[in-house]
Amino acid sequence: MLSQKILLVEDEQAIADTLIYALGSEGFEIRHVLLGREAFPVHRESPFDLIILDVGLPDTTGFEVLKQLRAHPEGRDVPVIFLTARAEEIDRILGLELGADDYVTKPFSPREVAARVRAILRRDARARNHENTAGKPVWQHEPDALCIAFHGQPLDLTRYEYLLLALLLSASGRVFTREQIMNRVWANAPDTTDRSIDTHIKTLRAKLRAIDPSSEPIITHRGTGYALSSQNP
Repeated sequence: MLSQKILLVEDEQAIADTLIYALGSEGFEIRHVLLGREAFPVHRESPFDLIILDVGLPDTTGFEVLKQLRAHPEGRDVPVIFLTARAEEIDRILGLELGADDYVTKPFSPREVAARVRAILRRDARARNHENTAGKPVWQHEPDALCIAFHGQPLDLTRYEYLLLALLLSASGRVFTREQIMNRVWANAPDTTDRSIDTHIKTLRAKLRAIDPSSEPIITHRGTGYALSSQNP
């Protein structure tokens, strides 16, 4: 998986070094510039996943940089976190109204900034995934090809993973008891125990989360069995 790219616009080198170290330790790829006028050209050349933007820059304000970003298609949707030594409410409100996603007041904990970055990127990924899948079926099942796709991505399934998921898909929302699952999925494997159900449910969930980390379409009904959510994840 490619590292997510962050642009840091900060003129205080000590602060920049601290954030570069903290975010780099989290696996992010960091590009640092000192001046506000450098931000948009650098982002347009190679778009970033998120921008951390100091409000008080030597050549301009972070507010003006954000206005420039939001005025162009290349910068309209990129998440932005403001860094500032100014804690006045009017500044926070102005930054958020201009389209910032978060606001961190100096002095701050680098770990807190890293946590906010992760949270915003997760939220952004969920929003983009929703946009990409809107109006499209969450599941696609081709029985003749023994193929099931989730959000348009074919799943790499073993024989019994496929049979189990196909059974749940056959009646979304219906709770299949463990006995029903054993009789239908493992009918030709009489020596198999029902613990195999739990193992295969676990591997299926892992494969589904790899495509959409925010969804849990397989529902456990304790003491009874399993069902596939009748709602879109």
